[in-house]
Amino acid sequence: MLFDSTLRKDLSRSFGGTLIVILTIVLTMMLIRTLGMAAGGKVSPQDVVLLLGYIALAQLPTMLSLSLFVAVVSVLTRMYRDSEMAVWFSSGVSIARFVRPVLRFAVPVLVAVTALMLLVWPWANRNTTELRDRYERRSDLSRVAPGQFQTSSDGRRVFFLDKQSADSSDGRNIFILDQREDGESVTTAQAGRIEPREDGQRELVLSNGARTDLDVEGGTRTIARFERYVVRIGEKSAGPLAELPPKAQDTLTLLRSDQARSRGELVWRLGMILAAFNLLLWGIGLASGGPRGGNNWVLMVALLGFVVYFNLVSLSQAWVANGRLPAAGALLAVHGSMLAGALALLRWRVAGSNLPRLPWHRSPSPTS
Repeated sequence: MLFDSTLRKDLSRSFGGTLIVILTIVLTMMLIRTLGMAAGGKVSPQDVVLLLGYIALAQLPTMLSLSLFVAVVSVLTRMYRDSEMAVWFSSGVSIARFVRPVLRFAVPVLVAVTALMLLVWPWANRNTTELRDRYERRSDLSRVAPGQFQTSSDGRRVFFLDKQSADSSDGRNIFILDQREDGESVTTAQAGRIEPREDGQRELVLSNGARTDLDVEGGTRTIARFERYVVRIGEKSAGPLAELPPKAQDTLTLLRSDQARSRGELVWRLGMILAAFNLLLWGIGLASGGPRGGNNWVLMVALLGFVVYFNLVSLSQAWVANGRLPAAGALLAVHGSMLAGALALLRWRVAGSNLPRLPWHRSPSPTS
């Protein structure tokens, strides 16, 4: 039918353009945030692009839902402004008739949101967590940048080296300050190398250097020279995480878990899927305007409603994680009420199709 095909074509153009704009803005913001994390020493600078990709995949369901919601509101509002709605209403087509073509257009997007939330979301969060944890658990010597003083992971040692090999396993002109409760020691060496041990830990082998020990209680100082000296780093090679956070666990694991935090994460994932569907109905009901009306207010109110809705989804997750509400009760309270509100709005719009404006639109003044 011409009505359905024309509407879907307009929705496709609007959805594509909106998604590109939102994706560009979000990627720019996430790039700045990721670069800040790399500059602050929280992630490896070499993993910035990879980490940005994982974060973008995790945020893609929200961007798809927002793009779809904005597309529905903007296309229908444009039809009100261009008096197309007046033509359809006069032909006997009510606002409820728009639900079927909009849902038919949105089915692939809703399927993509469902797959992303149930499968890609935990996978991306798990890889992001592993990248950060691997960088936090790197060896003490690999923390050191040539020409800079760097503190070890436990805060007891200060390292400095003048040169470093490409694989970060060898260093030249090494300085180590080791602080203890009963004293401190200063170790200098011409070269050093990280070597693995059979038990999985690592050790730093220094060559051609000297060690100075200071006893705080006795005030004595001891100097010793060495050709080969072994320093225990006390860290294991990076391995898999012992326990993943709920957002990094797959959906089947969350379903089998009885923990409140796991239930809260499950409410978040299912809530994002239900919110994407409910926002379609709200978009059809909120769209309004006229040739002389302020049509920009419609989109502003819609975006405000989007922010409020997704804050409610986060709030429902916190309620379940804190044990205040069961998972089914939180889903029904938030998304059930939003679905009922959208259906009530559509019913009111169908009953008043001859007056398509919403309350925040003023009727144009009559002309003499």
